[in-house]
Amino acid sequence: MKKLRIAVFWAFLLTPVLLSGSPAFSQPEAPAKIDTGDTAWMLISSALVMLMTPGLALFYGGMVRRKNVLGTIMQSFVILCLVSVIWVLWGYSLAFGPDRGGLIGGLEWLGLKGVGQEPAPMASTIPHLIFMMFQGMFAIITPALITGAFAERMRFSALIIFSALWLTFVYSPLAHWVWGGGWIGGFLGALDFAGGTVVHINSGIAAITAAIIIGRRRGYGSEPMPPHNLPMTILGAALLWFGWFGFNAGSALTSGGLASNAFVTTNTATGAAALSWLFSEWIHRGKPTALGTVSGAVAGLVAITPAAGFVGPLSSILIGIGGGIFCYIAVSLKPQLGYDDSLDVFGIHGVGGTWGALATGLFASTAINPAGKDGLFFGNPQLLGIQAIAVAASYVFVFVTTLIILKLIDWTIGLRVSEEDEVIGLDLVIHGESGYSFGIDTGGVPLKSERLVVAPVKKPLSQRVPPKTEHAMSPGVSISPAVREGLIARRPDFIEGIEERPFIIEIEGIDEKWFANWWKEMCQMDWKKAPQAFKDIYGYVSRFKDRTISFMKGDPEDCRRKIVELLTNSGIQDFEVRVVR
Repeated sequence: MKKLRIAVFWAFLLTPVLLSGSPAFSQPEAPAKIDTGDTAWMLISSALVMLMTPGLALFYGGMVRRKNVLGTIMQSFVILCLVSVIWVLWGYSLAFGPDRGGLIGGLEWLGLKGVGQEPAPMASTIPHLIFMMFQGMFAIITPALITGAFAERMRFSALIIFSALWLTFVYSPLAHWVWGGGWIGGFLGALDFAGGTVVHINSGIAAITAAIIIGRRRGYGSEPMPPHNLPMTILGAALLWFGWFGFNAGSALTSGGLASNAFVTTNTATGAAALSWLFSEWIHRGKPTALGTVSGAVAGLVAITPAAGFVGPLSSILIGIGGGIFCYIAVSLKPQLGYDDSLDVFGIHGVGGTWGALATGLFASTAINPAGKDGLFFGNPQLLGIQAIAVAASYVFVFVTTLIILKLIDWTIGLRVSEEDEVIGLDLVIHGESGYSFGIDTGGVPLKSERLVVAPVKKPLSQRVPPKTEHAMSPGVSISPAVREGLIARRPDFIEGIEERPFIIEIEGIDEKWFANWWKEMCQMDWKKAPQAFKDIYGYVSRFKDRTISFMKGDPEDCRRKIVELLTNSGIQDFEVRVVR
C-alpha cells in the first residue's frame, strides 16, 4: 500500500513534466482571428481589381475602329458577368480547392459549399469569401485581356463559349499550379506574387494562339486601321493603373508593410516603363506618341506584377525599364512576323509577363519578403532556372489547351464573323447599335444604327457643280477584298479603289417626313433581311438629313443607282436622284 501511494505521488508530480513536450497534450494554437484592417483592405482591393475590367474595355475600345467600339467594350463586359457566375459555381473550387496530385483542385467547394465567413485557409486574417472574391477578379480580367487579340472579327457566341471553356480548362488549372498548392508553386517553388504567370503569360500565349487560328483582319497590312478614340484609350489606361494597386498590393493579403512595398514598386516600375517606351519610340520613329506612352505604362504594370512583393523600389525601376523596351521591340516586330494581334496582347502581356517572371528570378530578395527567395543578384542563381521552367511549362500548357478549345469551337459553331459582317462592323451586325449617334432628327426617338455626322458644306446645294459621270479613281487607296470584289462585279472599269472624297446625294420629288421614316425603318431592319442595295451603301453613309444623304467615300454613281433601286422597290415614282458636291 505504501509503495502504491509513492508511485501515485511520483506519477502526479512528473506528469506535467512528461507531457510538456508531448504533441498530443501540448497547448493548442490560438484559433485564427479575422483582422478587420486586413479585411477592409481586401474588400477595397477586390473592388479596385474589378474596376480594371471596365478600364480595359475603354482601353481596348478606343484602339479599334469606330464601327467596332461597342462590340469591343461589350466583350469585356460580358466576360465580367459570365466569369462572376462560373467562378462561384466551379471555377474557384478547381483553382483553390483541396489539391489533387498537384494538378487541379477538388470539387469540395463546388457552388462555394463550405466557403463562408470563416478565415480563409490561404490567408487566416481575412474571411474565406473575400479571398474567393479577390481571386475571382483575377479570373475575370484574364480572359478579357485575350479579346484584344481577335478584336473586330470574332463571333459573340463563340466568345462566350470560348471564355467559359478557357476559364475551366486553362485558367483554373494554371492558377492551381501556381497559387493553389499545385506543382509550380508547391513542388517547384516558383514565385509569382500577383499574376505574371497566371494572368499575363496565360493571356498572352492564349492571345497569340487565337490571333493565328482566327486569322488576320480583312485589309490588315493594306488598309489603315488607326485607333478611333485615343482619349478613351488613355482614360482606360489610367483606370488600369489605378486598379493595379489593388491587383498587386492586394496580393499581399494583408494591409501591412508588404502591401506598402508592392504599392511603391508597382507605381515606380510603371513610370519607368512608360518613359523607356516613350524614348525608345522617339528614337526609333522620331515622335513620342500618346498611344505609345500609355502602352508603355501597361507594359510596366505587367512586368512588375510577379515581382511586386519580392523586390525593392530600385529593382522595380530596372524591371520597368526592361518591360518598356522589350515590349516595344515585340510590338514593333509584329508587322514583320505577319500575325494580327489586333491590340498587342502578346507583345505587352505575353512578353511583359515573361520578362517579369524572369526578372523575379534576378531581383527577388528575402530582405523584402522573408517568405520568398533570393534571386540571382542576391546569391541564388537557382531561382532564375526555376522561374524559367515555370514560364516554359506555362507556354506549352496554355498554347496546346487553347488551341484545342479554339479548334473545337471553329468546327462546331465557327469562330469568325462573315467577311461582309466584318466590313460593316460588329456594332451594327451583332448588337444592332452604334457607338456614336448623330445626324438624324427622329423627334427624340433613338435609332439602332445612326452614323457619325460630317461637317456640313457651307455652299447651298443649288450652287454646287455635279461631278463627272465617270468614276474618278484615287490611286493608292486600299480597300477590303470584299468591297473590291463587289465593285469589280458591278463596275468592270474598276481598277484601283474607291474614291476617298466625300460627296452628297440629293433626292427631289419625295416628302421629307416620309423619306426620314423610310430611312429610319431601313436602319432598324434585321440586317439579314435588309435589301442588298442598302447593305452596299450603308458602310459609306456619314449623315442623313432632309432629302440628302452624305457619304464618306464610295463610287458616287454606283451609290446613286442603289438609292434609285431602293426607292423604286419601295413604290416611289416621279423622283430624281443626283450627286452633288
